[in-house]
Order: sequence, then C-alpha cells, then structure tokens
Amino acid sequence: MSTPFPFTAVVGQDDLRLALLLNAVSPAVGGVLVRGEKGTAKSTAVRALSALMPEVDVVAGCRFSCAPGSPDPACPDGPHEVGPGVRRPARMVELPVGASEDRLVGALDIERALAEGVKAFEPGLLADAHRGILYVDEVNLLHDHLVDLLLDAAAMGASYVEREGVSVRHAARFLLVGTMNPEEGELRPQLLDRFGLTVEVAASREPDQRVEVVRRRLAYDDDPEGFAARWADEESAVRARIVAARELLPSVRLGDGALRQIAATCAAFEVDGMRADIVMARTATALAAWDGRTDVLAEDVRQAALLALPHRRRRNPFDAPGLDEDKLDETLEEFGGRNEDEGDDDPDPDGPGGGGQPPENGPQDGSQDGSQDGSQDGSRNGPQDGADGSEPGGDEAARPQAGESGQPGASGAGEQQAVRAGEPFRTKVLSVPGLGEGAAGRRSRARTEHGRTTGARRPRGALTKLHLAATVQAAAPHQRARGRSGRGLVVRRDDLRQATREGREGNLVLFVVDASGSMAARQRMSAVKGAVLSLLLDAYQRRDKVGLVTFRGSAAEVALPPTSSVDAAAVRLESLPTGGRTPLAAGLLKAHDVLRVERLRDPARRPLVVVVTDGRATGGPEPVALAGRAARLFAADEVASVVVDCESGPVRLGLAGQLAGELGGTPVTLDELRADSIAGLVRDVQSSNRRAA
Repeated sequence: MSTPFPFTAVVGQDDLRLALLLNAVSPAVGGVLVRGEKGTAKSTAVRALSALMPEVDVVAGCRFSCAPGSPDPACPDGPHEVGPGVRRPARMVELPVGASEDRLVGALDIERALAEGVKAFEPGLLADAHRGILYVDEVNLLHDHLVDLLLDAAAMGASYVEREGVSVRHAARFLLVGTMNPEEGELRPQLLDRFGLTVEVAASREPDQRVEVVRRRLAYDDDPEGFAARWADEESAVRARIVAARELLPSVRLGDGALRQIAATCAAFEVDGMRADIVMARTATALAAWDGRTDVLAEDVRQAALLALPHRRRRNPFDAPGLDEDKLDETLEEFGGRNEDEGDDDPDPDGPGGGGQPPENGPQDGSQDGSQDGSQDGSRNGPQDGADGSEPGGDEAARPQAGESGQPGASGAGEQQAVRAGEPFRTKVLSVPGLGEGAAGRRSRARTEHGRTTGARRPRGALTKLHLAATVQAAAPHQRARGRSGRGLVVRRDDLRQATREGREGNLVLFVVDASGSMAARQRMSAVKGAVLSLLLDAYQRRDKVGLVTFRGSAAEVALPPTSSVDAAAVRLESLPTGGRTPLAAGLLKAHDVLRVERLRDPARRPLVVVVTDGRATGGPEPVALAGRAARLFAADEVASVVVDCESGPVRLGLAGQLAGELGGTPVTLDELRADSIAGLVRDVQSSNRRAA
C-alpha cells in the first residue's frame, strides 16, 4: 500500500483542512464539497485525511462493518451477537465517475431471489465506506441519479436496494467528500444543498508559498516513507486531537444566543429551507469541540456560516458562490454580538482553543514561509491572500480584461463595447428528433437505464433492470421439462429479460451567434444576449453540454469549446462585443468543424445547433451563396437545428427563414422563443422540419 502524503504537510488551504477535520470530528455535519481549479491539492488533502481517522472496531467477518457493541439488527450478514470485535483502520473508498448503480449500492442475485427466495446480496461501495470516508472525485461529472442515491444514503445513514419487490437495507454512515472543477460544469442547486460544507480552493499567488509546495512535493516523491516519518509527530497530534474532540462533542452546549445568530444569519442571506440552520448548528458545535471548548462562541457561528452558506445562497445557476462578510458581521452583531455566556477573555491562542488548524511548521528546515505565518488563525478569520480560493479561477480565466475583446477583428472600425444581456425568460423546449442513447438528461427522447418501461430484451451482460412479466413468460413453457414439483418457479439464466426503458438524454447545444455590425444596435443586442442566456439556463436545467461559436469581422471563433460548464458560456456571452461585417459562412463552417471533432469524442451525444442571426451575410465574394452551401452541410448530416431570427423593424427580408430552410431546421423569432408567447405550444424540431419541408 502506498504511503499517503501527510495531511499536516499540506501547505496553506486552511479552510479545506478545517472543513475536513470538522467532518472527522462530527460526520453529522454532512460532508464537504471542495470546489477549485485543477492542481490545488484537493485530492491530496482528502486522501491524506484517511490516515488521521481513528481506527474502528468491527464484527469479524461482517462485510458491512457493523460495530461489535451495537451491531445493525438489519445487517444482511446478521444477526450478530454483541461482543468483542476486531480493530482495523477506517477505510477510504473512492467512487469512480463511471461507476454503475449496482457498483454503488450493491446488487441482488435476481435469479436466486426468484427461484429460491434468497436475498443473495453483493455489497457495493456504500457498504465498504460505512464508518469511513467516501470520496467522489469530479462529483459534478457523476450521473445525477447516482448523486441522488449517494446523498440520500449520506442523509439517512442507510442504503436501500430494491429489485422487483425484493429489498435489502444496510447501514451506510460515512464522511462524504466530493471534489469538482467548476469549469467542467456545476451541480444542481438541490444537490449542492445536500453537502454540509463547501470550500473554494485556488493555487496561491505567493512565490514563497509556491516554492514550499514544490519543495515538499519533490521531497515526498523522492522518499514517501521518509517524508511521512518526518511528519509523524504532527500527524499523531492531530489524530489525538480528533479523538479528544469526538469525546468532547456530546458535552458542547449550543446556547440560545448562538442559535438566534444562526437563524438570523440564514434568514439574512435568504437560504432556502432549514438544512442550512441545522448544518450551521452542527458545524459550530464541532468547531467548539475542535478548539477544546464546551460552549459555542460567536466566532464559531461566523466560521460555520463561511463554510455552510456560500453554496446555498445562489439565487440562479449563474450566480457565483460566495458570502458578503460585511453583511455577515453586521447580522451577527445585530443579533447578539458575543453570547451572554461567553467569557470576557479570548481563548488562549496557544492553548487547546487556539486556532482551527494543526501546526504548519514541520521538521523540515526552511518550512517557515508565508503560508505558515498565522496558518492557525487563517482558518478562523476568513480568506488569506486568495489561498482559500474565495473566487473560482475558472470565471476569472474566462472573463477578458478591460479593453480586450478576444474576438477576431476586434480592432476593426465600428466595433462597439459589450452590452449587458437582457432579462432571461423561460423558453420553449427544443428537442432533437428520434431516439438517442446519450448521457442522461432532460431534453430529447432516449433509451436510458431510468424511465418508463417500453419492452424487454435479453441482457447484454449483467442484469440490472428485470422485466418480471417477460421473465416469467420465458420460463413458463419449460417448467414440466425442468421437473418443477413445488410452488417455486424454476428459472434459468436464459429466461431472464432486461427491461428496456425510455427517458430523456442531454444533448450538445452549440450556439452560433452573429456578433456583426448588423446586430450591433445596443437595445437589439441586449435582447439577443438575453435570449441566448435564456437558452443557456434551459440547457443548464436539462443537463446539456454547450458550446459557443461567434462570427464577425472577417472570421469566426470558437468562444467556448463544448463543455458542461454553462456558467463559463454565460461569462463569455456577457463579454461579447459586436461590430464589423457578417461572415455567416465562416461561422457555420466553424460550427460544423466543432461538431465533427465532438462527434469523435462523444459519439452518443446528439447535437442541436442554435444559430442566432438576422440572416444577413456580407464580406467576400458571393457571401450569401457561400453561406447556403455551408448550411447544406448540416442538412446532409441530418443535424437538428434552430435559427433564432433576430431581424427587427417594419421591413423584414426573411433571410433567417431562408437560412433555416438550407439547414433543414426551423426558424423561430425572439418573441416565439418565449414559452408563454402567443405562438403557443412546445416546438419539436422534427415536426418543425417536416412543416418547413
């Protein structure tokens, strides 16, 4: 087994380490979601935590890690007698992004269940993680139904497996940690809310701190065991502190003053539901226990808010997570300031209540750098020089600086500055025709693992969804030949039938946006951006990938390659300037090239092209004819498309409608795009194509 990087040797990332330690003290806090750019020690810190977790006593031979003093009465391996057990380290189980539902929750042997009535159950990762750590790297890329199962188990402390009337339940209490890069897509708000705490991490911009990170990493890579040995004392101290905090936790008193501050803070930041209040209370209690105190102080409430509220206060999908600390301080001061039972003196910073982090200073010479100064206080007093990732790096990287448009022909005459998008609205549903087999989502019809049952087939591998009626029908004619004598049905593997189901898939929605001078009227472009932003919101809710191609001046550009991060697309759209000629053909050809490459990367995901233009084409020889030839490439590939007609004024040329005919798609005006417009019903791309033909 490889030696993990020591937890106490991680440089900086004070909030991340504190959040992990608080969950180690009190798993009831509800886990941690770690958000941040790549290469910021997210996975390193999580894996390092496993070495600090206290050992657990388990029933010998139990696959579900039952506690010998209080075994689970419903354990599938039970019943167990109360008695001595065996001690082992707490496990850290990693859930891969491509895991199946059966791998996560476990699987029943359907053949034995039908034929013998036996609950033959193979445990999944939730059982392995019981009383340990369950780590999900890139949790935002995990299928939504798996995230639902995962968070339900974490909330209830148990996992339920249901297969055609046969059910198994087992305990599943674990410390849940998820990491994600926001550039690769967001979690749905209701899933964000299920994580107790969230932490934003980013690489330090301090040269001294970066030097120390490299120094320690190189030393670890050269001699992992020797490096870990040099940090053994610090690791032991933190491990002992976790044990002491766990023992103290039941004695911590959460006074009425602290509860009032918690309730007032959640109300002031308008978080939905009551989960935030409960998580803040548990977090503040764990903070007090971690500091060796039996009373919750105002500073505990403040730190709990910084960890528990940022991901819950987002009012729409494109709001960046965060918390106004000035408003937080005003609220805490208004509703009590210091608690009545709080002493006049601050806790001794060098005593058991001092700081929220283990000491950074290790046995290595030269380790006292900028990251170590005040490392304990930093975890309790808010951000430190951006090392805690208070702003996602992806958004900053995506947003051009003032005066930089990042677009072709940006210096050309007639360029106008970017205008803000208009107010978004609910759009009509645009779907891709036919039946796909892409990633689960909410846009177009597809064959999926979840949805309504439409038929049955022989399983192509492991059976996951039994079609009971079809299985019985296949087995019934052979009962006499198989010597059936009792009431049970004699079922063979060849009789089993897999249910085929139809649900919804997510698509690749590729926006091709005209940013030329003909679109440059400020009020008009604001409305156009508002329409695209509305479609982006729709794509977010339907779990699509999105891409953005813009064209103006003399060329087209891929402003955003296909990605699951709808937030990044919204940022690029907001900063999009306009002006210059209208190279419509270049925009269509660029989009066609993007689809060709993406088809190789993700062949199962079907595309939907949304062209936002007034249909005019200028620049170069025969621009209209060239645009028509480019459009017919999409028609030849049978790519579903929609043209959002942005033409306005009393005289209209109808060029966008002609473009839609060349594409084999459907035209829709900005007004018709609204779900509540007079144009009426949900527009299906396939039926629209037929009407256009």
